[in-house]
Amino acid sequence: MKRLYIMDSTTITLFKDILRGVGRQPKEGRKKGGIKAHTIIKVSDNVPCLIRYSEAVRHDHMFLQEVHRLPVGSIITFDKGYVDYAQYEAFTKEGIWYVTRLRENAIYQAGGENDIPENADSGVLKDEEVILYYGDGKKQEHRARRIAYWDSANSRLFEFITNNFELPAEKVAIIYKKRWQIELLFKQLKQNFPLKYFLGDNENAIEIQLWAAMLANLIITLVKSMVKRSWAFSNLVSVIRQQLMSYISVYRFLEDPEGSWRAIIKENHAKYQNSLFPEMKGAYF
Repeated sequence: MKRLYIMDSTTITLFKDILRGVGRQPKEGRKKGGIKAHTIIKVSDNVPCLIRYSEAVRHDHMFLQEVHRLPVGSIITFDKGYVDYAQYEAFTKEGIWYVTRLRENAIYQAGGENDIPENADSGVLKDEEVILYYGDGKKQEHRARRIAYWDSANSRLFEFITNNFELPAEKVAIIYKKRWQIELLFKQLKQNFPLKYFLGDNENAIEIQLWAAMLANLIITLVKSMVKRSWAFSNLVSVIRQQLMSYISVYRFLEDPEGSWRAIIKENHAKYQNSLFPEMKGAYF
């Protein structure tokens, strides 16, 4: 899992038609715009390591072409919206493994079927080699591995494809399941930062505010990782927001908020105990 990356995108609806949004044009009025944040995170860090913004109407698979700096031996997982067999072939040549789902209308030719070990997960139904066709006239080929997996918990059949022929089939399913981690990151961003209201009405201003939210999320994530006391992320954001104008040690305060305030009160009491105007000291409590 230290080599695993997750790629996905989230769409933020805008208040006017600044960037082209998805969906049909309404009969009356104008369609609202939308901006899409294409993001890659490393599972072990759970913070974005690559972000690109585009209009919401841009298809996800176009972003896949920008993924070319991952270390050799990395594993990247994404949903079936990122369909680009040419890039899958490029990943194979670069020594990068991918795990995704096979689209229903995919054109492929089944090859040899791999034996399923007796100790394999009972959900593994089939493990076979396939040839995917792409390009002009579907003449170019990409060799991949197709795994059919039955998820008994959700009563769903999943078809995974990967260019890794060594991992056990059930681990391929686990890797794809990890993809949900990036959805939690998107939820965290939208719930804790005001991405429904923007200070500017042009593309540059909107991107600046999104970058500010991403950076704030990164900083608070780092703070949370360095504090021993257990904090819910939303509570941590609320506390830091309320204390932005207070000159205190954020780490010491988060470790023991009550003790920190008692120390400040005690310090102020000692500071003003010989004051000529003791009635003024109440303003510091």
